[in-house]
Amino acid sequence: MRHILQAARVAVVIAGVTLVSAHVQPAQAQDFSNKPIRIIVGLVAGGATDVTARLIAQKLTESLHTNVYVENRPGAAFEPALRELTAAPPDGHALFMISASVVVTQPFHKDYPFDLAKMTPVTEVSDGPFILVSRKTLPFKSVNDLVAYGKANPGKLTFGSGGGAGSSLHLAAELLRLRSGITIVNVPYKGAAASLNDLLGSHIDAMFDAMPVEVAQVKAGNVVGLAVTSAKRSPALPDVPTMGESGFKDFVVSNYFGLLAAPNTPPAIAKKLRDEVAKAVASPDLVEQFKNQGMAPVAGEPAEFGDLIKAELARWGQVIKDSGITPQ
Repeated sequence: MRHILQAARVAVVIAGVTLVSAHVQPAQAQDFSNKPIRIIVGLVAGGATDVTARLIAQKLTESLHTNVYVENRPGAAFEPALRELTAAPPDGHALFMISASVVVTQPFHKDYPFDLAKMTPVTEVSDGPFILVSRKTLPFKSVNDLVAYGKANPGKLTFGSGGGAGSSLHLAAELLRLRSGITIVNVPYKGAAASLNDLLGSHIDAMFDAMPVEVAQVKAGNVVGLAVTSAKRSPALPDVPTMGESGFKDFVVSNYFGLLAAPNTPPAIAKKLRDEVAKAVASPDLVEQFKNQGMAPVAGEPAEFGDLIKAELARWGQVIKDSGITPQ
C-alpha cells in the first residue's frame, strides 16, 4: 500500500512539473537569436516612419543578439507591407512599423483587404503631435488668421496633404475644415516631402505635418508654425500654441508610431518584444533624439496599443463620414 501511495505521489509531482513546464516554457522560449527580425515599413526610406524603425532596429539588434533590419515595402494604401506581415509566421520575426497614416487608411477604403484590429499589437513606440504650418510669405501669425483668410477668400486657401487623399495629414485638415467652417482646396501629394517643397516654394498655403520634419523648418524661419495638435505645447517648439489655445477645443490629433506582429502571434512573444522596445526607447540617446523631434517615447503594453488602434479606427471613420471625402 505504501508503494502504491508513493507511486501516486510521484505521479502527481511529475504531472505538476509537466504543467508548470508547459506554463513557463513559452516565456522562456523567446530566444530571437536563431534568425533575423525584419521591421517592415510601408513607405520609402527617409521619412519619419522609416527613421523611427531604424532607430528601434539598431537597439533591438544589440539586445536580442540577432540582426534586426528594416525592409521598405512601399505601395498603395500600405497593402504590400501588410501583405508581407499577414503572410509571415506568427513567431515575432516579422514586424510592421505602423503610423497614424496607416490607421486612417483602413476606414477610408471601405473594401480594405486588411483589418488592423486583427494584427497582433506589440507596442506604441513614440507619440507626438502634428503641427499646422503656413508659408512665410502669407500674413498668418495664428490659426485664427488662417481661418479669417479662408472665410474671406473661399476656395483660395490651399492645403497640401502629404500621403495623398485619406492620409492622416489630409484628415487633420478636414477636421479643421469641419470645426472652422472654412473652405479649403486639398492638394494631394505622394509624400510629405513633396508637399513641404511646394510650401517652401509658395505653391501652396498651409499644411499639417509631422514634428520631426517641421521642427527644424520652423526654427529656421522657413515656415510659420501656427499650432500643434497636442493637449500641451511641445517642448521642441514651446512658443507655438496648441490648437486648444487657438480656440479649437478637443482638437487633439496624435502622430504615433508603433509595432504590429502577424495575426495570432502568441502573447508571450508580443510581450517579450514590447519589453525590449521599452528598454530601447528608455536609452538616453533615443530619449534625446525623440525630444529634439518633438516626439516622446511610449512603449505601453500590447493591450494598450491594441485599444488605441481600435479607438482611432472608430474616430477617423466618423471624421471621414462627416467630411464626405472618398478615395480618388
